[in-house]
Amino acid sequence: MLIDKLRQRLKQEESGFTLIELLIVLVIIGILLAIAVPSYIGFKARAAQTAAQANVRSAIPAVEAYYADNEGDANDIDLNAATSGYEGMTVARLQGIDAGVKLTTVKNLSTVSYCVEFTGGGKSARKIAAAGAIEKLACP
Repeated sequence: MLIDKLRQRLKQEESGFTLIELLIVLVIIGILLAIAVPSYIGFKARAAQTAAQANVRSAIPAVEAYYADNEGDANDIDLNAATSGYEGMTVARLQGIDAGVKLTTVKNLSTVSYCVEFTGGGKSARKIAAAGAIEKLACP
């Protein structure tokens, strides 16, 4: 008897999905999106922060090369014997040493201190002075 009912149903050539089946599929897709979207947003934020820190880290050799070349004599990079150390350092001058330097800001310059910063993707990273650590902040 059950087999006869199944055969009759198949002979009627029902096609398509019921409304309930479509709603269940939509609910499942909604649940998957509710799980996936926050994870993606978090991943994107972590990637932007890591990229900012990597850009600051990769600029440090150029900063130290600038310092080594800027000793306060007529051969200074900035051509000003009155300045020395990190004074006169700019993003453009660092890019002259290393074209791959990706910084947005160079601040607080003195003979012994600097702050280099990269901001991108809504995230910032900085390094203050040679002994400082790379931080997840903007330059003051």
